[in-house]
Amino acid sequence: MARSAVPPSVTELIEALSELPGIGPKTASRLAFYLLRGKSELALRLSEKLQSLVERTRFCSICHNVTEEDPCPICSDPSRQQGLVCVVEEPMDLLSLERTEQYKGVYHVLHGALAPLEGIFAEDLRIAELETRIRNGGIQEVILATNPTSEGDYTAAYLVQRLRPLV
Repeated sequence: MARSAVPPSVTELIEALSELPGIGPKTASRLAFYLLRGKSELALRLSEKLQSLVERTRFCSICHNVTEEDPCPICSDPSRQQGLVCVVEEPMDLLSLERTEQYKGVYHVLHGALAPLEGIFAEDLRIAELETRIRNGGIQEVILATNPTSEGDYTAAYLVQRLRPLV
């Protein structure tokens, strides 16, 4: 049996990088070989940062944003309007809104959008947790800030139906 021209450790890194969204096998190979070409300091730094990410981050028990403390700084900020909740699909959407420095309420991160054809249903998202937050009281207004895609529009319409009796 012929031996592979690529060591198993390189093949395994390429396969792991290929699992990232937007990274195909060709890009994963480029990244792996870039790190091998004398970039050991970068590779070690990346390794440390990934380990830190896994050890230190979690999801906020209230809004489900990525955080290192629970509740997150936004949910625990007394200057935020706790009765105003902006629903977003992903943590990146929350970051985009925060960069504007205009919104002063709190958030709820769904961690996706409804996409039945891709097998993503309501129970796969943080919709039940949003309903619980509303039922527990204190929320006067919900802003739906889903992405302007067919999945985002479908998710927003679904949420209007499901949340209307609660707000």
